[in-house]
Amino acid sequence: MAIVTTVPNHFKYLLATKAVDLANDTFKVILMDSAFAFDKDTHALLADVTANQLATGYGYTQDSKTLSGVTVSENDTSDKATSIWSDVTWTASGGAIGPTGAAIIYDDTVTGDPVVMCIDFGADYTTSDGFSLQIQAPEIDIA
Repeated sequence: MAIVTTVPNHFKYLLATKAVDLANDTFKVILMDSAFAFDKDTHALLADVTANQLATGYGYTQDSKTLSGVTVSENDTSDKATSIWSDVTWTASGGAIGPTGAAIIYDDTVTGDPVVMCIDFGADYTTSDGFSLQIQAPEIDIA
């Protein structure tokens, strides 16, 4: 299955009101359990999704992965603006991470920690001890 990214409606509102700065705010990423189903209408803030965040353990620590290396660009050919962060990796240690079927990126700078997007992996993955789970160049397109 294909990876699908979905932006919640509340985040679109925050962009329109200049509450979010994609180039300068601090963004974090969390992994969700296999029971999680994203809803772009109701999953506006971190508190709306944390019940389904993976538990801390075996190389995963809740709320600890800060995204870095952001690049924000304008693409006149595809008529969009894009923000891309560097790869983010978790390495399983002492046990497995998961299963996880999605990741949530949220803005840790703005009050309430608004959800920026959900990355649905299209399947549930378990990362065995000694192996790594990597999200390559997480990206949000504003079209």
